[in-house]
Amino acid sequence: MKLDSILHSLLPKDDKFHRLFESDVENLATAAKVFKDLMSNSISKEERAQKIKKIEELEHHGDEITHQIFSELGSTFITPFDREDIHQLASKLDDILDFIQGAAGRIILYRVETLAPEQERLAAMIYDQVIDLRSAIPLLRDLKDVDRIRESLVGINSIENEADDLFERAIANLFDTCKDPIQLIKSKELFVSLETATDQCEDAANVIESIIVKNA
Repeated sequence: MKLDSILHSLLPKDDKFHRLFESDVENLATAAKVFKDLMSNSISKEERAQKIKKIEELEHHGDEITHQIFSELGSTFITPFDREDIHQLASKLDDILDFIQGAAGRIILYRVETLAPEQERLAAMIYDQVIDLRSAIPLLRDLKDVDRIRESLVGINSIENEADDLFERAIANLFDTCKDPIQLIKSKELFVSLETATDQCEDAANVIESIIVKNA
């Protein structure tokens, strides 16, 4: 057993990192739901603009939580799991929201009025992955239900594989059907942001798997 693990078992439990991560992933889940809703052709331009503004606010709040995690990491002697894993998980949750905000921002920047069905589907996939993260992270408190955590992680990885396939088909179709080179570039960049967000969700799942392997 590592010295850090021995010391942790002897000292009073401090759940500040768990509370911060749970707050972080709740904020992320809220943003992912707003993003899923705005990535629909059924809402008005005004509604979409309001939702994008809300995502910007949630991203700023997420940054504050991330900075707090890093600050606590620098001042805490015994942490619930490896410092590197804490840093990586906080960074990946932050990255997911950054790419969600980036994709939302491109809709305004590129003046997108109509979304491709595949773009709507990718936004829904991101939301589903984030919900799996929200299910897994509270279970890191005591690691007594590793099977439930891994079930969520498998779901995240499965969705990412599906997103990769959808992305490749969508890009191929885009190049086959879009005759406007400027519109092609805009659509492709939005697709890339969406697909990258699914990759970041998988990266967060991999960090959680690392935590399980080291601590369960």
